[in-house]
Amino acid sequence: MNICVFLSAADLDERYTRPAREFAKLLGKGGHTLVWGGSDVGLMKVVADGVQEAGGRLAGVSVQFLAAKARPGVDEMVVAKDLAERKKLLLERADAVVIMVGGTGTLDEATEILELKKHGHTDKPVVLLNTAGFYDGLKEQFRRMDAEGFLPRPLTDLVFFAEEPVGALAYLEESRGIE
Repeated sequence: MNICVFLSAADLDERYTRPAREFAKLLGKGGHTLVWGGSDVGLMKVVADGVQEAGGRLAGVSVQFLAAKARPGVDEMVVAKDLAERKKLLLERADAVVIMVGGTGTLDEATEILELKKHGHTDKPVVLLNTAGFYDGLKEQFRRMDAEGFLPRPLTDLVFFAEEPVGALAYLEESRGIE
């Protein structure tokens, strides 16, 4: 399975890097391909390292203004002209999406895939990996949107909330019929 992971390129502490490494190891051992922003820095590097070390494939989609930070030695690397094209290319290559901890770029990517699902433009499974409670506030906001009628589809149709990496990958594999 080609699993797109939206996540930070920042250097983060162990409470975020440990679960990211764990997820990456599971992804690689499962024979999956990491589809990600292509950067060789921060949490993006942690995940790419883990996937590669565990035998998985790497498919990066960088962007022109970040091309100097692109990871060398990957199975595939594409350089998009801008962030909008990057998101489009990432989602085209993905069979499923995992949203890990991140900043405004990650939030932008997360809301775009959920908007596409909301309107029926994709049926790809989406997992929000709530590492160390990072997305507790966002999860609550999504639940409020659902409860107060802002979403035309139930929240459970749009995103699965996982607290641990093993639950995230298990949900994706089950969604795609992988035993």
